[in-house]
Amino acid sequence: MKALGISGSPRPDGNSVLITNHALKAMAEEGIETELISLSGLTILGCNACMACTKEERCTIEDDLMPIYEKMKAADGIIIATPVYFGSATALVKGLLERTGYIVRNSGGTFRGKVGGPLVVARRGGLTFTLAQMNYWFQTLDFYMAGVARWNIAVGRERGEVAADKEGMDAAWNFAKSLSFLMKAVHASGGAWTHWGSRA
Repeated sequence: MKALGISGSPRPDGNSVLITNHALKAMAEEGIETELISLSGLTILGCNACMACTKEERCTIEDDLMPIYEKMKAADGIIIATPVYFGSATALVKGLLERTGYIVRNSGGTFRGKVGGPLVVARRGGLTFTLAQMNYWFQTLDFYMAGVARWNIAVGRERGEVAADKEGMDAAWNFAKSLSFLMKAVHASGGAWTHWGSRA
């Protein structure tokens, strides 16, 4: 089993990378292989609604997205972390969510049955809105998700400050432990997933 952590901060060594590494360490303790990807320095544009992904499982925009998509597709669990910029996820993260989401939805739900969830870091405001924004992506793509007391959010502005938020770091750790439990449960079940459909 493998968990992929993605930091959506433009900073290569910021709070989002720190808290993602912290969560991945908790998962590694459970025997799960982990990998961290930082979007810092990469180009990931927003979706241009060309709808080419309805014909093939790829995006036609030539930037850094597709190698990351392939890693996401191969992973059993995915954590996506973002700082809060003007009350929302970063442009890098929104581009990632938009375009991978369209590819997945148009390719038969290729992320269905994976385990995952977000981590959100902010100086002060926008934490819960951004958490909800991120959760919608995981939910609409049929991920198994875990909750955690006080939510998977943390406070920090300058590089490294999030480490001083014990409650936030504990939440990230416990969130990762819950994801590990879910990954093992899904793996033990053979990865079976049934779409129950709607009920009248």
